Parts: sequence; C-alpha cells; structure tokens
Amino acid sequence: MKKILFLIITMLFGHLCFAYPMPNAFPPFRIAGNLYYVGTDDLASYLIVTKSGNILINSNLEATVPMIKASIEKLGFKWSDTKILLTSHAHLDHAAGSKLIKEQTKAKYFVMDADVSNVESGGKSDFHYGDDASMYFPPVKVDKVLHNGDKVKLGGTVLTAHLTGGHTKGCTTWTMQVRDQGKKYDVVIVGSLNVNEGYQLINNQNYPAISEDYKHAIQKLKSLPCDIFLGAHAVYFDLKKKYDLQNTDSTIHPFIDKEGYKSYIAQKEKEFYSELIKQQ
Repeated sequence: MKKILFLIITMLFGHLCFAYPMPNAFPPFRIAGNLYYVGTDDLASYLIVTKSGNILINSNLEATVPMIKASIEKLGFKWSDTKILLTSHAHLDHAAGSKLIKEQTKAKYFVMDADVSNVESGGKSDFHYGDDASMYFPPVKVDKVLHNGDKVKLGGTVLTAHLTGGHTKGCTTWTMQVRDQGKKYDVVIVGSLNVNEGYQLINNQNYPAISEDYKHAIQKLKSLPCDIFLGAHAVYFDLKKKYDLQNTDSTIHPFIDKEGYKSYIAQKEKEFYSELIKQQ
C-alpha cells in the first residue's frame, strides 16, 4: 500500500522516483533556538526562522515536499516566508523537490559550486549516477553559487557552508550557532561521509580526487566545534531516539551530543579507510 501511494503521489508531480522508497512523515519540532526539524523519518530537512524570512535546508524528494510544507505550517510558520533554499548534496533524495519548492515559495536556491552542474542537469552530470535514469530529478536553476567557507546570512542568522566532498563533489556540511535558554550552541549538519555501493575510490576517471576529498572531509568534520549534531539523514544522529527522549525527560537536551558526533565521524572514517584498503 505504501509503495502504491508513493507511485500515485509522484505521478501527480510528473516525476517518478523509483530509486528511493517513500519515507514516513515525522512530527515537526523545535530543536533549539530558531532551528526546527521539518523532515521525514529518514530524510532530514531543517527550517531556520528569522525576522527577515526563513531558510530551508534540503528539499528531499518531490513527493515529500507536501510533507515539508505541512510541517512548516503546523509549526505556525508560512510556506511563502521561505526565502533561501539550501541542500546537503545534489542527490535525488535531498534535491529532487527543489524545483517545486522554488516555484511555490519563490525562494532563492544556493548551491556549492561543485554540485551546481548536478543540480542544473537533474543528476545527469553525477560522477557515479550520471547514466542511471532512476536517479535523475527535475533540473533547476541555481540562483547563487557558493564556495567553501561562504556565509549565508538572513535576519541576523549566519550559516557557513563547508565543502566536504566525496559523497558528491560538492557535498556540503552546514554550521551555525543557536542561542537557547541563554546559552549558545554550535550546530553541525553533516552532508555525508557515506561511501555508496559501487563508488570507485581508486583511479576514478570521473572523479580523480574522490579519495582525497573524502580524507579532507573527514579532517574538516573533526575540526568543527559541535554541540548539536545533525545530518542529512535521520539515522546519522538517531533522530527518533533523541526526539522520544526530548519528549519524556525535560531535564535533558538529547540533541546536544558532542560524543555522538565524534563517534559518528570515527565510524565513518573507519568505513572509508576499510573500503579504500579493499580497493587497493
């Protein structure tokens, strides 16, 4: 039934996303300060609310756009107040809904330079999935090209774009600071360190620097100060477990997880080097 519903929804939007199963809705909630979760149980989306409009990170699948919109409105915010759209990386499951969101909200789409061609070709220029039509998504024009270290500013909020390539050439990790109950916290939203099945880490003609980019990404993430650990997928940071804890124990803030962040990076580093050695 779930798969049938997904096909019906995606056909209504004119684009079938066979490569990714339909995720479930997840209750929207405030993480800390002006930072909110508005994604699904698997595909993470974040809303940053400011006095000059809002920033949305990750459009996800076309079929999940209504979920994101409903989550934002359930929190009491206006869909039309979405002024800037960002992404973690240019894969179907994080960027396919971008064209629809731009059309509905008139938001400006900011993308890391090395992922721009992927976004504007709808996935056809991807180094690994470029010949896989099941991974294509609606191409969309980028309004502003970002570079490593660029700041995205709106209404007093500042996000920093960190190039953490490898998973895609322009995979982006976002950092910001939030103030919550008089305290300031460093937030890290990890793009991805996953080495997908079939990724060629040695002698990759389509992406010669892939191994070096992964190594750089690992070191960059290790260097970032992190209090609140988030990411492009809910599984990275145990969303459901932390959400349940937040709702059952008001004395703790489970999303403040410095050790969890360190453990995640260490695990991904181990997985990367294991795969690299295997391919060598």
